[in-house]
Amino acid sequence: MIFEGLPTTPRSEELVDKAFSRAARAGRAKRGHEAQESMLRTAGNVLSDNLENVVTSWPDFGFDVDPFYYELADALVDVDRLRQALSQVMWASRQIEDLRDEYTTKVRNSDVDTARKHRKQAFARMADIMDQIEDDLRYIGDSRDQLKVLPDVDPDEPAVVVAGYPNVGKSSFVNRVTRASNQIAEYPFTTKGVQIGHFERDHIRYQIVDTPGLLDRPADERNDIERQAVSALEHLADAVIFVIDPSGDCGYPLEVQLELREEARELFGAAVPLLTVANKHDRFEGVKAESVDATMSVTEDENVEEVLDMAVDAVGYEPDLPTRDGE
Repeated sequence: MIFEGLPTTPRSEELVDKAFSRAARAGRAKRGHEAQESMLRTAGNVLSDNLENVVTSWPDFGFDVDPFYYELADALVDVDRLRQALSQVMWASRQIEDLRDEYTTKVRNSDVDTARKHRKQAFARMADIMDQIEDDLRYIGDSRDQLKVLPDVDPDEPAVVVAGYPNVGKSSFVNRVTRASNQIAEYPFTTKGVQIGHFERDHIRYQIVDTPGLLDRPADERNDIERQAVSALEHLADAVIFVIDPSGDCGYPLEVQLELREEARELFGAAVPLLTVANKHDRFEGVKAESVDATMSVTEDENVEEVLDMAVDAVGYEPDLPTRDGE
């Protein structure tokens, strides 16, 4: 996952202590101008290199981050604020490099006592720059802690999103079609476990996503983070299976379930096929034929594979296969 491998972000004070401690050790090994220059260059290098590493460890949100992950990230942190913080940290890295080079020249062109004063002045100015980005480093670190637990989804693999009210059989369906390959995890935008599984058809791997806490109730009952997480799913879904329980045993009348279906249809738009599937189809008499695309019974293992085949057909995924001439 794109944010999973981000390294821990050091705090400003931690970096300053590290840089000046290494500088002191470097200075003890030398004498005169050489000691002052060694301390100056060591501190400058430690600070500038570490700050640059903080920035370059992050993907470029403008080019490297898929819209699905961009939306999810922005649901948890302020991406604009994060990008600004990263920019400030890179600015600080360049400023410290410039100070290192500027004061190295001053140290070389002065007597030993003045060289020591120049080195101390450079340290003070470096510390001042680090103070200026203290909040930026903290924001980057906090953002990293939140984003590293986002779901492990491959935006390049075709995905089927499962929606519908609680207790209609969504999770049972996902468990059934993914068998032992499913993953269940809790993510910050929902209080329940988002379930992500995989299945294969014709040697193509498909993702299937059940999102309890997100797509199991109307939009006006979701908080801001949940609404944006739902928005992210618009970029991921290649097809939607909307499961209904025509018996109403789930605790929600059929007409209410169909209202949520129309909301989901509007959310994903005409470009994303939406299949209405009636679970517990022994009670199917309660649903008009035009209301559904298929019926199944997960508990009786009836028509489950057929529903999955319908979803695959709806996705219509055609992989880019290499030709014999490599084009």
